[in-house]
Amino acid sequence: VQLQAFGGGLVQAGDSLRLSCTVSRRTGSNNALGWFRQAPGKEREFVASIGWRGLGTSYADSVKDRFTISRDDAKNTVYLQMDSLKPEDAAVYYCAVARSSAATSRTANYQYWGQGTEVTVSS
Repeated sequence: VQLQAFGGGLVQAGDSLRLSCTVSRRTGSNNALGWFRQAPGKEREFVASIGWRGLGTSYADSVKDRFTISRDDAKNTVYLQMDSLKPEDAAVYYCAVARSSAATSRTANYQYWGQGTEVTVSS
């Protein structure tokens, strides 16, 4: 299974950005999908997760009410809409496929990872 994330870039604080991640085959359609991020010098952290068929979502407190995760299983794609971006949101963002069908924030619950896409937010 391969995941390809794209959509990162340089934006200003307050701007919006949408990340996309395609999964190479339909394995992901029965599994929860998630987004994580890692800033320089910091550990990878959970951002958002969405369950099978979009049933249930979970967000990190730091992004709740600003970020929205969604999925289109017909396109094998998961999205992360990021609004009201802050400088502290700058990081490399990774998408992942979980072992479970329910949304989960636990890194250990994810089995496949994509390469990252970098988001830079200027103040």
